Order: sequence, then C-alpha cells, then structure tokens
Amino acid sequence: MSKFAQDFLVGAATAAHQVEGNNTNSDYWTMEHMTYTSFTEPSMDAVDHYNRYEEDIKMMAEAGLNAYRFSIEWARIEPKKGEFDENEIEHYRKVLECCKANGIEPVVTLLHFTSPKWLIEEGGWENEATVELFARYAKYVVEKLGSYMHYICTINEANMGLQIAAISARYKAQMMARMQQGATENASEDAAKSTEGTVQVGLNMQKMMENMQKQAQENMEVFGVATPQIFVSGRTPEGDILVMKAHQAAKKAIKEVDDSLQVGITLSLHDIQAKEGGEEQAAKEWDEEFLHYVSYIKEDDFFGLQNYTRSVYDANGICPIPEGAELTQMDYEIYPQALEACIRKAYKELQMPIMVTENGIAVDDDTKRVDFIEKATDGVANCIADGIPVKGYMYWSLMDNFEWQKGFSMTFGLIAVDRSEQKRIAKPSLNYLGSLAK
Repeated sequence: MSKFAQDFLVGAATAAHQVEGNNTNSDYWTMEHMTYTSFTEPSMDAVDHYNRYEEDIKMMAEAGLNAYRFSIEWARIEPKKGEFDENEIEHYRKVLECCKANGIEPVVTLLHFTSPKWLIEEGGWENEATVELFARYAKYVVEKLGSYMHYICTINEANMGLQIAAISARYKAQMMARMQQGATENASEDAAKSTEGTVQVGLNMQKMMENMQKQAQENMEVFGVATPQIFVSGRTPEGDILVMKAHQAAKKAIKEVDDSLQVGITLSLHDIQAKEGGEEQAAKEWDEEFLHYVSYIKEDDFFGLQNYTRSVYDANGICPIPEGAELTQMDYEIYPQALEACIRKAYKELQMPIMVTENGIAVDDDTKRVDFIEKATDGVANCIADGIPVKGYMYWSLMDNFEWQKGFSMTFGLIAVDRSEQKRIAKPSLNYLGSLAK
C-alpha cells in the first residue's frame, strides 16, 4: 500500500535557467560570461531541456511520477521591456500540453531566481517599479497559458536575499576572526566552506568576495550599476518587503484573469533547532527566515515549502555541523528529518495547504538519495496522518544540472546527464520516487 493517497502529487522540480540552456537575455547569462565572474563555468546548453523536454517528461511519467514543478523564464517571455515573445509562449504551451498528455500535473513557477537583464539595469529587486513589472508579466503568462495550469508559485525562495545577506556577514566575520588569530593561510577558503553549507543555493563565497572590487567596475560597464540588484543579491529590509509586494501584485493580477488558479509562494526554510543558550538566537532566525512573511502570504491558496537540512544554534550562534555527520556535495548535513519539522512549524502559523516544492540531496551514491527520499517522505506521511494538508512532494531535482555559481559539479538529480551527448540515464531513485505515487 502506498504511503500517500491517490491524489497526492509526487514529482520532481527544475528551474528554467538550470536546465534549458542558452537563456541569453537573462541577468545570470550575462554574469556567467563576465571577466570577473563568480561562476565556476557558464551554463551554455545546460542539459538542453528546452529541446528535450518531451523525453524528460516521458521519463518522469514512465517512472510513475504524476507532477512536475518547472519555471517559465521571464527573460524569454519579455526579452526587452514591454516586448513579449509569442514564440516563447508557444514553447511553454507545448511543455504544458506535454505534461497533460503524459498524466503529469504541472506546478508552474513564474520567477526562479533569474530575471531579464533589462530589469536589473533599471534597479532590479530593490526598485519599487519591479512590483508592477512583475505583475504585468504574470498577467500576460496566465492570459496566454492559465487554462493549462492549476498551481502557480509566483516567486521561488522569496527569502533568499536575506539569507545571502546573512551568509555574507557571517563570512566576513569569520574571515576577521581568523585574521585576528593569525590564521591567514587558507582563511578565505575555510570561511567559505563553513558558511556555504548554511544557505540553500550554490554559491562561491570566496570568489565573490575576492572579485568584489573588480566586479564593481565591470558591473558598471555591463549593467550600468556597480552592484546590480539581482534576485539573489544580499537584500535590504526594504527590498525584502518589495519581493512580498511583487508576490501580492502578481497574485492579484493572476486572480483577475482566473480566480480558480491556486497561487502561492515558496520559501527556503531550515529546521532551526536550539541547544541550551541558543533559544533566543534560534527564535530570531526563524522570524527572519519565515515568521515575518506570514502576514504577506496568509491569504494565499497554498504554501511552497523548500527544505534541505537543519541549522542548530547555541549561546555562541550557529553551531558547526556535528563531528562525523555525513555531508552532501553542497556541504549540507544529511538530515531528512528536517522536512517534517519544517512542515509542522510552518503549518502551525499558516493553517493552509502545504506543498513541498523542493527537497533533496546532492550525492554521488544514489542509494543515499533513495534513503533520503524514503525518510523525508515518511515525515510527510506523518504530517498528513496528523491532519496537516500536504498536497505534494517535489524532489529537487529531476536531473543533474547547473547549480548556479557551482556549475555542473553538484549531482542532485534523479536522472544523470552525459552532457557530451545530452544523454539521459535514469538512476534507481527515479523509479523509487515514482513508486510512491502508484
């Protein structure tokens, strides 16, 4: 007997820029090709999902998955301000039709980190005008494609900007402490390693900090500003609320087109735990990561919850990962129990349907992935048994792909990709996840 009901969504997730390839009008594509880039390598063809989506969706369906969370790329839809590309709308229509033909429920994200380059040139995600520009884009998409959708996530990990700001501050503090202790050798590398594992996105902290001065000059040439405000820039408190306003404006625009569409947002959450003396700091972190957003999202139709690991605090702040703990390639502690804890804490505040829109691990050994999925989904089933309305579980990610600044080195996927031929190779974890939907 399956651990989930027949209508439970079991799927996998991708983001357009990470899988499609050749997203040439986006801010990320621009940054990847700069001289003083923080990216290990450019995305280029990525895994060519733009051209191979039919093959990929069929692989999901054949394995038994019944849902696919993917994003529509704003930089493709509106490559120049006010100019919308009908050919790109037609492309995403075909993707949605392919999902339907294969019995796959699409869960569509309208913004997954990447933005049109022109938006960043105009002030990006610290510019109040972005609120209405994003709403206009959202309305255009649902006017054209809304009839193919049921679930829409407006913005992916809306809290990522604050997390980036926090990790940058933590990196600088650790660097300062090492320098004061005279530990200058490998100080930058050590600080980067100990901080990167605390944020749920692929970053190269050391490269970012070392290149900062040179990047500023190149940014002026490329974007017209020294510090372009991309979606994952370290965000100000004002910019943080601007993202919430953009979500609300987009939701309003979507509902005006079709009120039956289910609209939510996704947040990146850690299972924040406190040891003795760390209670106050843990509460502060939970407020910053989640609680202060509640008033902006409490009227949504569902909440997209994204979790990968835990964070533990004591009287001295965030604790190092426990000695001997197993780590992923991203330097996260492997801790699948975190998902259940996050669902319970989020539902206590929101009292609305929850969809796990991302959860996964980057490892070479696929048996560890299967074990992680089994334990994480056991936690989801426990929540459902206790009456929490969890609508679905989307594993991150469908395929090994472009993990932002870290390039193609991180293997999160249920499907491996030989990029020399863009050949797909299903891992046992794909069929294991599919078995949970049967």
